[in-house]
Amino acid sequence: MAYIGKIPATGAFQKCDALSASATADYTLQVGSTNVVPESVNHMIVSLNGVIQQPTTSFTVSGSTLSFSSSLTSNDSIDFVMLLGNVLDIGTPSDATVTNAKLASDLISGETDIGGAIADADLFLLDDGAGGTLRKTAASRIATYIGDNTPVILVYRNLIQNISDNTETKVLLDTEVIDTDGTFASNKWTPAVAGTYWIHGSISYGLASNGDQADAFLYKNGSSPAGIATFNSHVFSSDTMSDYTATVSGIFVLDADDYIELYARGDASGQLSINPTGSGAIRTWMMGYKLIT
Repeated sequence: MAYIGKIPATGAFQKCDALSASATADYTLQVGSTNVVPESVNHMIVSLNGVIQQPTTSFTVSGSTLSFSSSLTSNDSIDFVMLLGNVLDIGTPSDATVTNAKLASDLISGETDIGGAIADADLFLLDDGAGGTLRKTAASRIATYIGDNTPVILVYRNLIQNISDNTETKVLLDTEVIDTDGTFASNKWTPAVAGTYWIHGSISYGLASNGDQADAFLYKNGSSPAGIATFNSHVFSSDTMSDYTATVSGIFVLDADDYIELYARGDASGQLSINPTGSGAIRTWMMGYKLIT
């Protein structure tokens, strides 16, 4: 809005401390007993013996030193020295008065620790990608937009489980290590969050003999899906009893109500068993997590 009356003056206008003339041409400019440096000789008004002096011709300035064109005497009178400052200087803006349009597009404030950890309440500036408008958003909202890799599970078998010959049998995973969303129950995982998941299963077989074969399967909704079959299927070739681990991995696109189970199958001359933990190691287990896509 327009001003009523005279428009306020802008600039850093200062009157220098009084100077006493003596037998020299050079004088130190001070304001409040502190040296000051004018913008240039043309940003000064100097009155000597009641006459305004001409810049450059009658006086010059270097740093905080005012130099007259010739030495003065004690009979001369330096009436005043005015510093105009930068006549385009608007001074220090009041709080919250500078609009976005007045800021450089690459402005970064150094008032905070650039190495500090990001907190949920921290704010980020974003370009809307269309009209060039800046928006601010909290770190927590960015995290929500990106998403995370939960739910996550890691479950394992803690007891021996016997399986029938040449029969696909569900592995009874009885111990949870990680179940971020409480979605593993009754030996199956129902993530309850639609998305793409990476899932891996590992089964350790024991009491195998020559020619026996062991496999691992991941079942989706009660059956083994196409393309997600056993990996590292093994045929035992030793003449002595031995152990072997079969593993299976797959990427699954799951709806909220889909579920995953780990299945074992042994083609053996007799009954096979699934090994539990041993020597402090988890030997039969399933793990999975949601992929960020």
